[in-house]
Amino acid sequence: MNPLAVSHYTVTTACGRGRQALLDALRREATGLRLCRFDAAAPECWLGEVEGLDDPLPARHAAWDCRVNRLLALSLRQDGFEQAVAELRERYGAARVGVFVGTSTSGIEAAERAYRERDRAGERLPPWFDYRRSQSIHVPAEFARLLLGLKGCCLSISTACSSSAKVFAAAARAIRAGLCDAAVVGGVDSLCLTTLHGFNALQLVSADICRPADARRKGISIGEAGGFAILDPRCRGDGPVLLGYGESADAHHMSTPDPEGRGAAAAMEQALATAGVRPADVDYINLHGTATRVNDLAEDRAVTALFGYRVPCSSTKGWSGHTLGAAGMVEAAVAMLCIEHGLMPRSLNLQERDPQLRGAIVEQTRQEKVARVLSNSFGFGGSNCSLLFGRAA
Repeated sequence: MNPLAVSHYTVTTACGRGRQALLDALRREATGLRLCRFDAAAPECWLGEVEGLDDPLPARHAAWDCRVNRLLALSLRQDGFEQAVAELRERYGAARVGVFVGTSTSGIEAAERAYRERDRAGERLPPWFDYRRSQSIHVPAEFARLLLGLKGCCLSISTACSSSAKVFAAAARAIRAGLCDAAVVGGVDSLCLTTLHGFNALQLVSADICRPADARRKGISIGEAGGFAILDPRCRGDGPVLLGYGESADAHHMSTPDPEGRGAAAAMEQALATAGVRPADVDYINLHGTATRVNDLAEDRAVTALFGYRVPCSSTKGWSGHTLGAAGMVEAAVAMLCIEHGLMPRSLNLQERDPQLRGAIVEQTRQEKVARVLSNSFGFGGSNCSLLFGRAA
């Protein structure tokens, strides 16, 4: 594929609002994870909670009010992103800019609150609950399009933890097919009890802080985040570019990856192939790296089978937590920050490396030139996506 310019991007996580906050946290090795304060009914765990989501949306958007849309609106206000989209809209026209947003739970937290407040006698949900504008899986994409004043093609992708990585691939295909001239891509997921108790029931949530690649790791720390980027084929700046993407579906198990990492390897191979580069051309790999033993080991086998034991790699979920449907976008932002600022972040909270992992895990953050970064996102059911980012030629 022809490199596709990322003309602007933003990200909001538990580390703070905007990409500078994330960059500062990466440099200072300051985690955004905290002991759970989200809800008294939540399991004992560490969370990546975004501050400032208690205030409702403005009256004109009251029908859309829910935690995920509050997070989405907050994310769009950072880094001058709304202004960048306004300029894009002026250049191409509102109908020629597509919107592609990944999420896993959308606004299900609103449905949880509605169920708690239901009329128990009549088993009716409260009148304020609006499924179409809060819980529907299409809500984030539709609300983003509304806030940005866009009228082009609009697509939600929900493939668990690969959701907001796959939006880059979907948008690239839509641009190539002439369905839109440019695209806003992104991802947003907010905390909810369904996710917390669901992952806890699978024995994947750790009471300890997330420790990817650590010998004593016990599982994930769930987080919430929102992030967006502009893909503009006519941009001629010197910023980051999407060089290639790869997708696969191994369907090994509903919640467990193929232990040999064959689906993950297929996605990475395809990303390199679409970019026309070799494994040796990749400088750093941002791992999916959930801190569960099965996932970390399967990804390590896939990485070493394709890249050998040379390419530096690490997981950045020790900073933000696993932001599920937003993880692909968060880690795409990390990849672009690494390229722009010459950074290879270590696997945060790693104390004693798991001897079963053979890859070149970054154990000390490095400041050095990074030209190409591969970012991995692997979801339940074997939905895999790898994105390759680089510098503009």
